[in-house]
Amino acid sequence: MDFFIKASQLLMSLSILIVLHELGHFIPAKLFRTRVEKFYLFFDPWFSVLKKKIGDTEYGIGWLPLGGYVKISGMIDESMDKEQMKKPAKSWEFRAKPSWQRLIIMIGGVTVNLLLGIFIYSIILFTWGDKYLPNSSVSEGVLCSEFAKELGFKNGDKIISIDGEKEERFFDINQNMVLRDEAFIVKVDRESRQMDILVGENFIKHWKNSGKKLLFSPAQIGEVSSLIKGSGAKKAGLLEGDILIAVQGIKTKYFSEFKNEIQKYKSKTVKVDVLRGGEIYSYPVGVSSDGLIGVQIASQLEFAVENFSLLSCFPAGYNLAIDKLGGYISQFALIFNSDNDLASELGGFGAIGNMFPPVWDWQSFWNLTAFLSLMLAFMNLLPIPALDGGHVAFLLYEMVVGRPAPEKFMEYAQTIGMVLLFGLLIFANGNDLLKLF
Repeated sequence: MDFFIKASQLLMSLSILIVLHELGHFIPAKLFRTRVEKFYLFFDPWFSVLKKKIGDTEYGIGWLPLGGYVKISGMIDESMDKEQMKKPAKSWEFRAKPSWQRLIIMIGGVTVNLLLGIFIYSIILFTWGDKYLPNSSVSEGVLCSEFAKELGFKNGDKIISIDGEKEERFFDINQNMVLRDEAFIVKVDRESRQMDILVGENFIKHWKNSGKKLLFSPAQIGEVSSLIKGSGAKKAGLLEGDILIAVQGIKTKYFSEFKNEIQKYKSKTVKVDVLRGGEIYSYPVGVSSDGLIGVQIASQLEFAVENFSLLSCFPAGYNLAIDKLGGYISQFALIFNSDNDLASELGGFGAIGNMFPPVWDWQSFWNLTAFLSLMLAFMNLLPIPALDGGHVAFLLYEMVVGRPAPEKFMEYAQTIGMVLLFGLLIFANGNDLLKLF
């Protein structure tokens, strides 16, 4: 069931983005009186699921959900319609239009995706606000993964800054460390004493090889907020407000440490020490077969929520979109550093689908759709033949040199670009399949 919920969200998200992207090409083409022969959601090799011709344009839905396209008359594109290109240019063809009009048609899809990402983020902020955990509210410091401990961090450290940049939001810390290619310094507060921890270069490679686990999570003490009726803790006499501090004489400063110790005594009775009103009390507590004693813990984390009006949400949405796009570009750039060994991390539709939650949540859906829109804008702008960026590169060449690139060269470039794209698609989705085994 989880698979179908994720798959349906992915399909809906991609359908929205593809249709709007192609509309970005379609609308300016129509405005400049350029004939659009086809407008398709998904690809339609050999046959289409649905199609209907209105005027000069055939609208349809293909069966291969790897993207979509508009076929514009008089343009060397993925259709590779060479016969049309051999005939004299007609006034309604793409190749007969001024270069500035062709440029607007080609960047239309990318422009729509960029503006769409900004718009969706803006409406998300207006609807739900911006909820985050201030780093300053993590009063007990951090709990470290084993990899973070190997780097020199300790449970209870309070992260202050990374390379001199103060960390305002706790859950940004992991990304801000992973996306650095060079060595950097993390300043921490350890038992009221500030110290620097040097992290070496190619950090993302070592983090990946360690299992890609979250470096830090907020540390919390085990203050009991409620007890489950009939549980071992309730029967033993623990009370709300008790602070769990030891198991079988082993001190546990944080609740995660307490849980780890309790897990060692499934279906047994253990001595649990609690702090109550400045005094320490010990109780024999029965542990369930699941390694639980039946307590709920009070959260010491205070999340902040910044709300936005209809006017203020758009500048904030723009800033958020630029920040997300910058982060994605940084991740993309890291892949091309061979020292990072990240080729195996390239993912296809399976990896994208797994980004969606296993339940339908509109806030998560629109957040991911906004991010995918920005990702689609960036990827399409890459100067690779067969992508919008490749066409833009040829147009800029024409505008600078004063004549178009030779048609044969453009045909060969288009073919090479298609081969590269399908090769990348196969490689990325192959990685997804390998990760299943």
